[in-house]
Amino acid sequence: MQQALHRSSLVPRGFVVESAYYEGDKAVIEIRASGSVGLCPLCGTVSRRVHSRYRRRVTDLPLSGRIVQLLVVARRFRCDAVLCGRQIFTERFAEGVLAPSARRTARLDSIVHHLGLALGGRPAAGFAKRLMLPVSKDTLLRVVRRRHRPPADPLRVIGIDDWAWRRNHRYASIICNLERHRVVTLLPDREPATAQAWLAAHPTIAIVARDRGGGYGEAAAKALPHAVQVADRWHLMENASRAFLDAVRKSMRQIRSAIGATTIDPELLTRPIRESAAFGPD
Repeated sequence: MQQALHRSSLVPRGFVVESAYYEGDKAVIEIRASGSVGLCPLCGTVSRRVHSRYRRRVTDLPLSGRIVQLLVVARRFRCDAVLCGRQIFTERFAEGVLAPSARRTARLDSIVHHLGLALGGRPAAGFAKRLMLPVSKDTLLRVVRRRHRPPADPLRVIGIDDWAWRRNHRYASIICNLERHRVVTLLPDREPATAQAWLAAHPTIAIVARDRGGGYGEAAAKALPHAVQVADRWHLMENASRAFLDAVRKSMRQIRSAIGATTIDPELLTRPIRESAAFGPD
């Protein structure tokens, strides 16, 4: 059964189309809320007294290869509640349709969020431009960060290590949830006292993966005496690499005797071994 296509079906639910026209390469659709009352966001009182109207420009999903801009005619209502501290309020629209002060509709914001998650900043911005969704790489990353919800599960397995704000000048600490592979927090420095205070505030942690330094180990031992301290994969490989180089360095006489040469061509060696200076004259 065929159904007629109404103009209001092209815009988010809860709105009525007043007019539509082209403005350059954009399609501008003037809309208003279909309801006749407003709900005070502070006290919840229903109001029918309109104080004034204003216009909001909101970007929506593209239409026929054109950018769509909604011109929302929004109303300001008077709150008649005697004890309410807000005399005038702007009308709120349906949840999941248009948020207060938003410049994009919720359905467009959801697409921007998924583009940012899938492609990142610059690649997603280029792809969005082809889809007639004008959004910058910074906006894409900002939407992803805003919609990020930290997991509510308690921390059990974490990794802690230092990282550089500015190499050779200023260092801090990074803590990751190793079960979810996500950054939990950034500490302002790498002092044991700072790490100890943070660890003490999270008693559910059972395993702490750390580097070979003693600072984080001391902080974990004091704050979480029940937690198991382990070395992470990177530091295990680093330890194994150093142990291998030490063993090679100590056995160079036997290696040279076995191959019947007093010198070894550096081009045959890997760069880490060459830089380790393991192959000296002796």
